[in-house]
Amino acid sequence: MPTRNFCTTAELAAELGNPDLGVIDASWHLPNTGRIGAAEFRFAHIPGAVFFDIDTIADLEQGLPHMLPKPEALAKAMSALGLGDGMRLVVYDALGLFAAARVWWTLRAYGVEEVRILQGGLTQWVKEGRPVEAGAARPGPPRSFTPRLDESFVASLEEVREALATGSAQVVDARPAERFYGHAPEPRAGVKGGHMPGSLNLPFVDIVEHGRLKSPDALKAEFAAHGVDLKKPIITTCGSGVTAAILALAVEEAGGKVEGLYDGSWAEWGSRDDCQAVTGPA
Repeated sequence: MPTRNFCTTAELAAELGNPDLGVIDASWHLPNTGRIGAAEFRFAHIPGAVFFDIDTIADLEQGLPHMLPKPEALAKAMSALGLGDGMRLVVYDALGLFAAARVWWTLRAYGVEEVRILQGGLTQWVKEGRPVEAGAARPGPPRSFTPRLDESFVASLEEVREALATGSAQVVDARPAERFYGHAPEPRAGVKGGHMPGSLNLPFVDIVEHGRLKSPDALKAEFAAHGVDLKKPIITTCGSGVTAAILALAVEEAGGKVEGLYDGSWAEWGSRDDCQAVTGPA
């Protein structure tokens, strides 16, 4: 059964057209896939949806991909999308469960409580024969959005270093095992392979099944199998902060405590000379 973090396709279909409901397409794809979320949105999206581009609604000054936007930038972007205070928001993506978790995390970090992820995403919606529309988004009138950043959602480079050095939190990496161990190249130029010394690996593909997050019991089993103790604090990380949000969602669904998401993730750590990378078996 869906939890407070999820919404079923039937629930969304019943509410479409409600002026206090905002539907957000968060589709994003890795650079090496050749797919572009914005282009696919114009081809087909859920009626009334707007497109949230994590590459442009971001802090562009840091030189890292889709970093958490600053409050003013997010407020301006949300208002332009017709999304504001007091609305109920549903986020989805084209893969079932991928970048939707990143936008869910972004909005939660900024104090939005009424935000849920569409169970199964656009894939499930289309599979059920539900309507889609093409063309550019048609946002409603601008609304006021009040950003209230909760710093506990974000882990900085220094906080990650501290956690690794002292064991104050487990640092769990959602990248595929081949990238974590340095056996496969990173998709971004100038980023070395490997992982942070002392970090753990739980590939996001092990917690997602058929475009959905696995059940809480199955998630608990995956965490245990990968050496992650849900009774201890967890910092999530990945390649660039997208699948780390899926991992944060999974920790929450399994009853664990997320100490923060490392926003810079491996895109930052792996590009710095002062950050050590370990390759080979853990």
